[in-house]
Amino acid sequence: MRIRAGYDIAFNCFQDVPMVLLLTVHPSRQGDLLTDHAIRVSPNVAFRDYEDGFGNVCTRLVAPVGQINIRNEFIIEDSGLPDEVAPHAEQIPLDRLPDEALVYLLGSRYCDTQRLTDLAWSTFGHISGGWRRVQAICDYVHGHIKFGYQFARSDRTASEGHEERIGVCRDFAHLAVTLCRCINIPARYCTGYLGDIGVPPDPAPMDFSAWFEAYIGGRWYTFDARHNHPRIGRVVIARGRDAADVAISTAFGQAELVHFKVITNEMRDCDAIPTRPAMAREQRLFA
Repeated sequence: MRIRAGYDIAFNCFQDVPMVLLLTVHPSRQGDLLTDHAIRVSPNVAFRDYEDGFGNVCTRLVAPVGQINIRNEFIIEDSGLPDEVAPHAEQIPLDRLPDEALVYLLGSRYCDTQRLTDLAWSTFGHISGGWRRVQAICDYVHGHIKFGYQFARSDRTASEGHEERIGVCRDFAHLAVTLCRCINIPARYCTGYLGDIGVPPDPAPMDFSAWFEAYIGGRWYTFDARHNHPRIGRVVIARGRDAADVAISTAFGQAELVHFKVITNEMRDCDAIPTRPAMAREQRLFA
């Protein structure tokens, strides 16, 4: 299938504000792009990309005083298949985990493992099998937290989400990631696009989505504690230890969000694919 995705975001700045953006599709999906992945910034300011320590593409710029608009729209090809299910995937013993997976066993800013270790082992320690354990964690988190956009809070940790029992998709992901790490299953936080494909449409405005991946059976598998069933059409932007590593925007100064729109939808067969998107990538220069 083909998916049209993109965003239109605006900030109002009261001084020149350096910013880091994570808005570029992850390198693992860039081969699926059917059009240019084109960021347009207005006013026209210099910006450049770099790759962070987790393999994500980040964009640096300095937003000038006033309003800055950041836009993109692109088309990407997708298999149309739901998230893979592998019930026989086993948990990998600690001494056999790849070196690069070990960081995803450690506590991090929002994944406060030290506060949830006893809960994790008492609730999930008796369950055998890697997939069964992770799925049991998803079932628990899905039933424990009540979803609502009005419950969003940028500084809520996994243990606080567990205590408050409310949150948005990032809180579901943080709690599930933390519980996995507590029982020695590497887990990493993911952010990206997830439209209402193959499910009833959600009347709420579209937003970026958060889910997680667990390392079992010798590879990373996608899990989603909020929806708790395989979904179609995920487009990952970034992966990290938690939301602090993959924030869509990080401003080093006062920047007020004044406009935010995300689109993610399946294209119809009759929809034409443009040879180039309307938004051409600005020249990237950075001193």
